[in-house]
Amino acid sequence: MHGPPLVAWLLVVLGTATGAYCLFRTRLGCPGTGPEERRVARAEALMGMGMAAMAVPVSVLDPPRWAAAAFGLVFGAAAVRALLLARHDAHHLHHAVGAGAMVYMAVAMAEAGAVGGAAHAGHAPAGTPATTGLLLAYFAIYVLAAGVRLVSAPATVAAAGTGGALPVAHAPELASACRVSMAIGMFAMLLTL
Repeated sequence: MHGPPLVAWLLVVLGTATGAYCLFRTRLGCPGTGPEERRVARAEALMGMGMAAMAVPVSVLDPPRWAAAAFGLVFGAAAVRALLLARHDAHHLHHAVGAGAMVYMAVAMAEAGAVGGAAHAGHAPAGTPATTGLLLAYFAIYVLAAGVRLVSAPATVAAAGTGGALPVAHAPELASACRVSMAIGMFAMLLTL
């Protein structure tokens, strides 16, 4: 990833933390996690861990030439899967856009020589400005809209049929906060192109 190393490392931490939390949400037996919620959590865990891997500064780890193709294949498959699932739940469209953005960044960074080649200061912008701009606009709007919904969400949710509150680790607001933080991370990664 191009850009300041501090920003890259913060994105690595953000992606790893959100990806790990999403993996935690996939556990069977967690209150409020049915098959669809686990499927969504797995997709979000893949996105978080992929963002973390892609954000590692090339000055620390110069990925092999095949890394861009691997990112492209994995996230291309994730985008297709999300589009197929979007027929039943529109939220999967956001996953498709996110996975498509990861493919776009992998291709753009490979063309610029950041993946599988030495990074150099003063590089030319990677990707097409129009596509980068559209993705930046999408993630900015998503962050603002989801942030407003998150701020207005109630602090706890009563568990269905139990009358008790869900544990903090399983609160829907925390999953929404992870989505917002990953969208912010995606926005920051797109800015480095």
